[in-house]
Amino acid sequence: MNTDRLPPLAPDTLTEAQRRAADAIINGPRGALYGPFVPLLRSPELMECAQRMGEYLRYRSALGQRLSELVILLVAREWDQQVEWAIHAPIAIAAGIDRRIVDAIAAGQRPAQMSDDEALVYDFSLEIIRRRAVGDPTFERVRKRFGEQALVDLLGLNGYYTFLAMVMNAAQTPAPDSAAPLLPVDR
Repeated sequence: MNTDRLPPLAPDTLTEAQRRAADAIINGPRGALYGPFVPLLRSPELMECAQRMGEYLRYRSALGQRLSELVILLVAREWDQQVEWAIHAPIAIAAGIDRRIVDAIAAGQRPAQMSDDEALVYDFSLEIIRRRAVGDPTFERVRKRFGEQALVDLLGLNGYYTFLAMVMNAAQTPAPDSAAPLLPVDR
């Protein structure tokens, strides 16, 4: 097991800026300081900026919660990010993503039964993650189906959760103990 490189900071060691940043997370919709915000607390201004972006993308994205959660799972799978997976797999199911879709993504497979919207978000997300680009046909299908704001939010979701995955993978942030089954990493 990997050692948490940037574990929780003791409350009595926090600077004023860290305390303000932590309070903003704790008093916001997340209700606690966990996951990526533990290592990010070392840079309180970055954490504050990240949490504001994340709050928008997670709770108010033009794409809607169900499809946003699908994106988060795809990013978590591509980055083998256990914390994101543990937090968001149950949320995705509660938001309406079929458990068979979640299980297929966990296994690194394309889900057999997706709605048209889910398949479009899946294709777009994997193109940008794997190819570092999106082809014209996929880009235009997303623009036509969801509009430009949702298209940009879709890019934002992929980028934001990739950023969080990078932070937690580098910090070796452990998944919560109460986590649902972890992602297999030997795919």
